[in-house]
Formats: sequence, C-alpha cells, structure tokens
Amino acid sequence: MNQKERQERSKKEIYQAALIEFGTYGYNKVTVDSICSTHHISKGMMYHYYVNKDDLFLLCVKNTFSDLKNYIEQQNFVLTKDVFENIKNYFMIREYYFQDHPLQKRVFESAVLRTPKHLSEQIQILRTPLKKMNRDFLSKITAQMKLRSNLDAEKVMRYLEGIEYHFWTVAEQYEPKIKEYDIHTMLKTAEELLDMILFGVLREKDS
Repeated sequence: MNQKERQERSKKEIYQAALIEFGTYGYNKVTVDSICSTHHISKGMMYHYYVNKDDLFLLCVKNTFSDLKNYIEQQNFVLTKDVFENIKNYFMIREYYFQDHPLQKRVFESAVLRTPKHLSEQIQILRTPLKKMNRDFLSKITAQMKLRSNLDAEKVMRYLEGIEYHFWTVAEQYEPKIKEYDIHTMLKTAEELLDMILFGVLREKDS
C-alpha cells in the first residue's frame, strides 16, 4: 500500500468514526475527544486531515445530502395523473433511504431541523443541489394541480417545501409508533397526514 492509499484509508476511517458518532448522538453531544477515544484514532492523525469537529460534521452532512440526492435520482421517479399519490411517493422515497441508512437520518435531522447556528450558511450551501432537485419535482407536481383561484404555483410550491421540511417531525408527534421506524406505519401515517394537509379537515358548509 502506497502513501496515497494509506492517507485515503485513514481519512475514510476517521469519516466513518465521525458518521457513527454524529449519526448516533447528534451534533451537540459529539466532541473530537469522543470520536478519537471511542474509535481508537490518534488526535494527531485526526488533526492532520481535519480541522475540528465542525469540519467533520460538515463532511458528514455533505455526504448525506449527496448520497440522498443520488438515491432519489436513481429511483427514476415517474409522475402519474394522481397528484396525491405523486406527493406521497416522493415524500416516502427519502424515508426508504433513511430506513437503510439510520446514521445518515440523524445527521440529516441535526443539519436541517436542529441546525447549529454558526454552521447555518455552510449547510445551506451544501443543501442547494438537493433543494433544487426538490423544487424541480414540486414544480412538475404543482403544474398538475387545479389550484384555488386565490393561489398561484409559486405560493403552492413554497407551501409544499415547508411541509417537506418539517413533515416527519410532525409525523412523529401524530403517530408515536413511527419512532419504531416501521415502514408500513410510516406509509399509513404519511397518507393520513398528507390527506389532511392537502385537502383540509373541515366539512364544507351545508348549501
């Protein structure tokens, strides 16, 4: 093994250790000491490749965003005429990925839902390609909709983006069993919530 290969192996080992720590405990509870001591990595080697804890966290965030985007693109998502079904399926694709990658799920939530304030700008930059993909999809979805007369496509897209941003946090409160991460429970919960979100909960006034 040459020097370049040894360096790449060392960087990969440090990254995997950081992913386990951030993916298990979130951002706030992780330190450089905990990463190094738990995974038997010397601080000298760690600091040779990475500046600090934030450097490692942003690497985990970057890879999580990138891997999630690639996963969604590989699904070859095809729109049907059923708008509700399209939105539900799109929301669920992310959860199918996280079902198989629970460490990345915690990293994603730490970055998006519990963003460290001093890293907010950098995280937004890293998230830009994923957000663009989401907007492109929502643009196609919105074009299928028969909107109320007082709404335009841009407003509806912003609304759907806001839903996607917090949807699974709401779902966990709505259905506690979802914390068990059973995909069938999640699918049922997604259907129920999206039905209320998109079509409302109040009965129309009697004519």
